[in-house]
Amino acid sequence: MIETERLCLRRFTLEDLEDFHEYAKDPLVGPPAGWKPHESKEESLEILKSFVSSEDIFAMALKSSGKVIGSLGCHVDRKREYKGGVMIGYVLSSPYWGNGLMSEAVEGLLDYIFLTLGMDLVSAYHYPFNEKSGKVLKKAGLVYEGTIRKCSVLPAGEVVDDVCYSMTREEFFRKRNWL
Repeated sequence: MIETERLCLRRFTLEDLEDFHEYAKDPLVGPPAGWKPHESKEESLEILKSFVSSEDIFAMALKSSGKVIGSLGCHVDRKREYKGGVMIGYVLSSPYWGNGLMSEAVEGLLDYIFLTLGMDLVSAYHYPFNEKSGKVLKKAGLVYEGTIRKCSVLPAGEVVDDVCYSMTREEFFRKRNWL
């Protein structure tokens, strides 16, 4: 479990189904992350089961209420051969956008990745139309690497670019004035 000022990043449980489905069906949430909104609670349940069994996906819950309002993950970056790092991804329920919650969560996840997992690199990608995600990455101190053109295919078949960011272990420690 990872705690920040307002959030608890923890493993998903099946009891999170209502909260998970609430944001996963929102047409504003899935498409910017590359997946279609969930059409049924049953669809959400099947995906939630995979999250429950995963050790690299965290539920983002408000400390004040316990409500799950999003998720974060750290995964193998299939775009890199180097295996000393992880790729992060995240989604946040749209009513909570613009409150700095995702930036807070990403900072907590970076601490976990560099200090607990001991990784050397964190990477992240967003689509050009998802500028909010780019702002989160920049605020967290990730560095723009470039854009991979025509890299991803969205569920509707549209081919889009991937905007790439990363942070090295040294950059992480420098940002916190620990070097």
